[in-house]
Amino acid sequence: MTANTQRSTRGRRTTIAVGVAAALTGILAGCGHDGTAAASHSAASHSAASHSAASHSAASTPGRPASGLHMVTNHGHKLAFHVTPGHLPAIVLDAGGGNDSSYWKNIVPALARKTGSEVITYDRAGMGASDPVPGPWKAQNAVSDLEAGLNKLGATHDVILVSHSEAGEIATYAARKDPGRFAGAVLVDASLPQFSTDTEIARVAAATQAQVKAIKAKKDTSVTKADRQLLAVADGYVEDQRAYHRIAWPASVPATVVVSAKTPFPTSPPDATAWRAAQAEFAGAAPNRTLVTAARSSHDIPLDRPGLVEAQIEAMVKAAR
Repeated sequence: MTANTQRSTRGRRTTIAVGVAAALTGILAGCGHDGTAAASHSAASHSAASHSAASHSAASTPGRPASGLHMVTNHGHKLAFHVTPGHLPAIVLDAGGGNDSSYWKNIVPALARKTGSEVITYDRAGMGASDPVPGPWKAQNAVSDLEAGLNKLGATHDVILVSHSEAGEIATYAARKDPGRFAGAVLVDASLPQFSTDTEIARVAAATQAQVKAIKAKKDTSVTKADRQLLAVADGYVEDQRAYHRIAWPASVPATVVVSAKTPFPTSPPDATAWRAAQAEFAGAAPNRTLVTAARSSHDIPLDRPGLVEAQIEAMVKAAR
């Protein structure tokens, strides 16, 4: 891949992180990302990443899942989970809206090498190699999918959860439902309840209207997986976010909050300010939380500053042992 192609891909991913996950995003100017490209390479990318990581990581702990792809069924649909062998605690990586598990392909080998931990990534419903699920997107359904996969893989305790962007909402509901499963979390420019004020909900909802209308006007053959996810998130968005704003992260689960320099709102100072304030408010709400700013980073911190993300995960793993 050329440097120009890499920059173009990064730009599309940043746009889709803003465009698809309305629950996390800023003022939407449009989305040109084709989610099918990343999806088509998901399994191949993870096969290569798992092979590379496994060569550096510790051997699988007896009774732990084998390396590679594991298809898990939950409520009638199949979900793709990818395992890189190692010892516990397991590290679970959850990508933001519009991205599948291949988003982490460069970080997985580094984490396996540095920590020796088992690393799990997965494709949420409708993304990558996972089956689509019709109807509105609900964080609680995404939590059920994540739980099904982790239960199948035996990751039932001491999990380090790493969540980017939209996945912060999944992390919050998952940690509240089963705090004993998680030894800690690294929330990477993640959607947090503090951001979903009535003001921000209204701004995001209004900003998505034109984009949703444009997607609905497309021919079926040109609608991407990312488009479908945006439609699913937009359906019921206001009510969902009002409910999300009322919940809180469990005090017993430590969290490192990594906020980007540019936030998901690089062209909207009021929203960027609200995003930073929400991240700081979350981090300051309990003594076992830390706020880290990723200088020189867009919303795509795992792509722009992978070393910083890896260091925060490594520190959380060490604290959990």
